[in-house]
Amino acid sequence: MNENISLNQGSGGKFTQELIEKVFVKRFGIEKPLTDSAILNDPGFMLAFTTDSYVVDPLFFPGGNIGKLAVCGTVNDLAVSGADPKYISASFIIEEGFPVKDLTLISDSMAEEALKAGVKIVTGDTKVVEKGKCDKLFITTSGIGIINEEHVHISSGKKTKPGDKLIISGSLGNHAIAVLGARKNLSFNTPVTSDCASLNHMIYNVLLECKEIRFIRDLTRGGLATVLNEFAAMTGFDIAVDEATLPVDDPVKGLCEMLGFDPLYLANEGKVMIVVGKDEEKKVLDILRSDQLGKQSEIIGEILTGKRNIVILNTSVGGSRIIDMPSGQQLPRIC
Repeated sequence: MNENISLNQGSGGKFTQELIEKVFVKRFGIEKPLTDSAILNDPGFMLAFTTDSYVVDPLFFPGGNIGKLAVCGTVNDLAVSGADPKYISASFIIEEGFPVKDLTLISDSMAEEALKAGVKIVTGDTKVVEKGKCDKLFITTSGIGIINEEHVHISSGKKTKPGDKLIISGSLGNHAIAVLGARKNLSFNTPVTSDCASLNHMIYNVLLECKEIRFIRDLTRGGLATVLNEFAAMTGFDIAVDEATLPVDDPVKGLCEMLGFDPLYLANEGKVMIVVGKDEEKKVLDILRSDQLGKQSEIIGEILTGKRNIVILNTSVGGSRIIDMPSGQQLPRIC
């Protein structure tokens, strides 16, 4: 690891993992596997607890803003851990000179999204720093959710078996491309809107109706490729993904081809991957597709018997290649 921090270490890929494990996990005594939420299990209660910081640039983008993103991200981190999100804290670091009208719009978005998700913003903190000491506005949120004992395994994937199916809840890369377009003032023939959304109600319906859910994770920094590699390392199994089944909207696909991006590595803020027992994959797919946020859901692959911890992409032209953990920074300040 380098002596000084680089942007690569904030990408959510290999360098981020290395930083977290060598600096934080080692000193804080955090237990593995590393998941989106900590499970707090004491006599009389079981809670999921998560925290995250948001530094998106620009603050406003098609489909959302930094405030909506903060609420959705916190709600989703709890929901993919099998928890029912309940309470959020919000801390604001504001640069001197930031327009009050923009802060009001962002706060309105947070309140609206919290209401949709059925959570309450109950506490927080505000700091104002001198101009140039912060890039407009940073938000840090923490969240608490109640978790049922039968869902504790979901964040760790420890019940995963060969033959289990992988499902994603919709098209890849929309958030990253929407933010990039807003940042660079790009115009698209077909508008690209961020998929930023709270997914807890949709996930709740899946957990309510299906008993063979092995794992759920939202596809944020580092995209699907990062989640697949983290899951392979977590469980020890090989994974096969079929390229032809991956949903990618045409405008996103076109821009990726033009700029050399791979949709597998692009950030999403309203998509999840669900690993389910092979007897329930159709049931999960039907539940997801019955929700507006999951209409483009697809079965994309399965868990193999191999134990090399690798992710194999079966390409649409009949070949195959390894999907690696991302090691660089494609799009800074995306969440």
